[in-house]
Amino acid sequence: MPPNNALIRASGLDTLRAVAIALVLMSHYGGFVSGKDTFGVVGSVGWTGVDLFFVLSGYLIGNQILSAIARKEALSLKAFFAKRLLRTLPNYYFMLALYFLLPGLLGGSSTPPLWQFLTFTQNFGLAYGQTFTHSWSLCIEEQFYLLLPLMTLAVVRCKRPLAVAWCLIAGAIGAGMLARGSAFALHEYDAFSAQTYYSTWCRFDELLPGVAIAMLKNFHGALYEKILAKGNLLLAAGLAAVVATLYCVKQEWPDTMLSTTFGFSLVAISYALLVMAALSPTSLLARVRVPGATQLALWSYAIYLIHKPIFMVAAPRLRDMKIDVNAPLTVLLLFTVSIFAGWLLFRCVETPFMQLRARWYPSQRAPAGLVPAA
Repeated sequence: MPPNNALIRASGLDTLRAVAIALVLMSHYGGFVSGKDTFGVVGSVGWTGVDLFFVLSGYLIGNQILSAIARKEALSLKAFFAKRLLRTLPNYYFMLALYFLLPGLLGGSSTPPLWQFLTFTQNFGLAYGQTFTHSWSLCIEEQFYLLLPLMTLAVVRCKRPLAVAWCLIAGAIGAGMLARGSAFALHEYDAFSAQTYYSTWCRFDELLPGVAIAMLKNFHGALYEKILAKGNLLLAAGLAAVVATLYCVKQEWPDTMLSTTFGFSLVAISYALLVMAALSPTSLLARVRVPGATQLALWSYAIYLIHKPIFMVAAPRLRDMKIDVNAPLTVLLLFTVSIFAGWLLFRCVETPFMQLRARWYPSQRAPAGLVPAA
């Protein structure tokens, strides 16, 4: 019996999404609990889990929009935006309410105005240590959700829409590099968080390799299938690119013009190779089902939102009780609590609104691994 390609592809994307949230957890554990690289080299580059989420979002949302265009179907902006908001807002506003109701408990040196949180603009001028800083990536994704369909509808009206689209993707990636280089030239590391790390202008380009994959799939099908036929080669190339890029970034980032300008884009492109491998039914990444990956992928948005306040609440109390935060049992306990809390948020807040979305905007059910990235 031939393999079910939809399930294989879902499995590969599930694995990457689980890897992404695991990287974020390891990075934030070192940053907010232990104060050092508890997980060694892997933890020190765990911040790139967000970059992997960006690439996945670029592909998943890009494919949702571009597949409709390729089938010559009308793209309903009302339905698209409503479905996105029903997916992202409930969990986000729930966590936002917690931060504003319990500011002293959840920490943060200062809090941006509420209107910025409500409009997903708090990443502009955001600095390390402020309240709910990990929501910066949601800002960039929400801004992407707003811009991509509008840009798509504008591009399809052009005489040569594919050429224009590819030029825009390449130009936008170049613009992201230019923005980071300019920010470094003007501010160097002094304002790195506000001017580069959290900045829309300096990070939006990391979603575009995922959009490029969606472009290949929907408008260059023969080339796309030819590339995917080399699934394990894609996997090997992706792993090699990720390791090589992260080695360079780890050695230099964020202290040089070179790594700041090109590092983020190279990380995203490297992860895009792994996304391509995950989409290939011939690759090991797609074929091997990792136990628990589907669940982590499904809960990852909720886990992402809720894990940091748990870490912030737990860290000082663990230190007061003289508990070794680097002990494997302590790490396991906090990770388990974070995942369980994420599951509760998923079940109690996210799921009811997703069911409501399914009733209001019914559509063909996507494979489990194709859930949109938050």
